[in-house]
This record gives sequence, C-alpha cells and structure tokens, in this order.
Amino acid sequence: MTYEFADDEPRWKQVADVIRGQIARGELKPGDRVPSVLQMQAEYGISTSTGQKVHRALRAEGLIRTQSGMGSYVARR
Repeated sequence: MTYEFADDEPRWKQVADVIRGQIARGELKPGDRVPSVLQMQAEYGISTSTGQKVHRALRAEGLIRTQSGMGSYVARR
C-alpha cells in the first residue's frame, strides 16, 4: 500500500497524525510498540530524518516513550 501525502503539509506531520489517530482510537494501546523509523520508511516511503521527526513530535506530546535499544512505545497516561 502506498500512502498518499497531501502537498500542503510536511510529511512528518501527516505520519504523526496517522499514529496519533491510531492511539486515539485505541488501535495502539499503552505499552504497545509504535512503528520504528525503519518500519515507517517501508510503510510510508519517508526518509530516516522524517521518521525521527515523527518520533520526536510524539515524544514531545507525551504520546510515546522511547527506551534506548528497545524501541518506542505508547505512553501510559
């Protein structure tokens, strides 16, 4: 599946919105692993730096937490 990006918004924001929505709808629950940068690259066709921006934004919002060497997970509220 190829993701169709809107031209008027940065790709990292659009991917962050997708993951944010999955968390809001309960598709990703607290403690669930969120897609890694490599998984986002494969699924959305984005660059490493774009995937890192997605994780940074979601961490800044308190939606995910990252454990070094382990991955990123939905934060417990």
